[in-house]
Amino acid sequence: MAPWIAVAGLMAVLVLGVLGIHLVSLVVRPRGTLVASPYLSGARPREHALSRYHVRWYAVTLVFLAFDMEMVFMYPWALVVAEVGATALVEMFVFLGLLMAGVVYAWREGAFRWA
Repeated sequence: MAPWIAVAGLMAVLVLGVLGIHLVSLVVRPRGTLVASPYLSGARPREHALSRYHVRWYAVTLVFLAFDMEMVFMYPWALVVAEVGATALVEMFVFLGLLMAGVVYAWREGAFRWA
């Protein structure tokens, strides 16, 4: 079988799947008019959806993203560290040191103070 036939078959399955899901959504969708109002776990929200956040949340978000990126890079690193050896270990400690410098900076700037 030529490779392009397999690709064409997969594309056909993809298109049929998307069309099938669309048809199912047309069948099971609610009919009539819907009242467009915010929904928050069964309760009415207390503030507007476009209300402003306090500036401290941006610093917390950046610290979270730093730790999130740490995990993204640590999982593949854990798979190859035994093969690469001490070089991979040194590189990971340099990476963790850079992240720790960011955490120390955020701490010094008061990103973790809530009062």
